[in-house]
Amino acid sequence: MMNTGSAEEKTRYSEEELKEFEELITKKLDDTRSELNYIREALHKRNDPGTDVTSGSSKLMEDGADTSEKESMSQLAARLQKFATQLENALIRIKNGTYGVCIDTGKLIPKERLRAVPHTQQTIEAKLMKQR
Repeated sequence: MMNTGSAEEKTRYSEEELKEFEELITKKLDDTRSELNYIREALHKRNDPGTDVTSGSSKLMEDGADTSEKESMSQLAARLQKFATQLENALIRIKNGTYGVCIDTGKLIPKERLRAVPHTQQTIEAKLMKQR
């Protein structure tokens, strides 16, 4: 019996393959949400003035650095939130059967790329063509 699977180009990943990607994405999503919660708690604590009423001249110097750090943490939180949303959308694509298919070419995105960037919707070729 000949294996015809290698002769024709595969257009979808199997249930087993999708399960592997689902596990990978779910783990990344859990890690991202944990990191996001940690940053949000840290930002919340920084925004809470508490009982520190001893504002001397050195406090003024710290405020500038504190504001800069808050902005950095806020930007990181925004990036993590965007990443979490992209991962959630990837899980939806797994459920509706469109995961791993390039939105530009319709070709299957290589597993290596999906393992590295599990939320991608493009083959590397399609992404490079769009950047030109």
